[in-house]
Amino acid sequence: MGYGSRKDVKAIVKKKRITVNNQIIRKADIHIDPSQDQIKCDGKIIEYKEYIYLMLHKPAEYLSATEDQKQKTVLDLIKKQDKVLEPFPVGRLDKDTEGLLLLTNDGQLAHELLSPKKHVDKTYIAKLARDITEQEINQFAEGVLLEDGYLTKPAKLRAIEDKMVEITITEGKFHQIKRMFEAVNNNVLYLKRLSMGSLYLDEKLKMGEYRELTKEELDQLSSK
Repeated sequence: MGYGSRKDVKAIVKKKRITVNNQIIRKADIHIDPSQDQIKCDGKIIEYKEYIYLMLHKPAEYLSATEDQKQKTVLDLIKKQDKVLEPFPVGRLDKDTEGLLLLTNDGQLAHELLSPKKHVDKTYIAKLARDITEQEINQFAEGVLLEDGYLTKPAKLRAIEDKMVEITITEGKFHQIKRMFEAVNNNVLYLKRLSMGSLYLDEKLKMGEYRELTKEELDQLSSK
């Protein structure tokens, strides 16, 4: 849980800073049951977690990756104590795209959310170079033929205000939304993800902030 390497922990134990069920331990190799035994370090209870689920309000200019030699990644926004369980971004948002990004170390949940067979809805708002037409709304509803010949799955498109739209897709091809609008001679100037499946971006989270998912949010996601 981030208290150090095996060597570090042995040193902490040697200094009698660890208790198991309120008994000071002197050996680091004793067996414990994390669900039954109470472990303390310097009097503070250590809570064992197998998984971590974080909702991040991703800013632009950050890569949806765990590491990069030259550019900032979304992991640079995560506190050291929350990196211990090695969360990774579920799917990706382009570098210049903002909004909801889920980070977790739960590979099974990530697979469920990203599997093409699951058709998980992802909703965005986009600022465009020009207003959309009724014909384009119908075209998106049927699927858009991209420049490489790929026909996208049907998408929901609706106008919000002047040159602003809400779009919902069920797949996540490379630069998909930008390429869909380019296919109808339009350009995305700004893009932000609002939701993924049952998970909605918390409006209280400022850009670059994150929090753990609530039990209700996690239960809803896991039931999909």
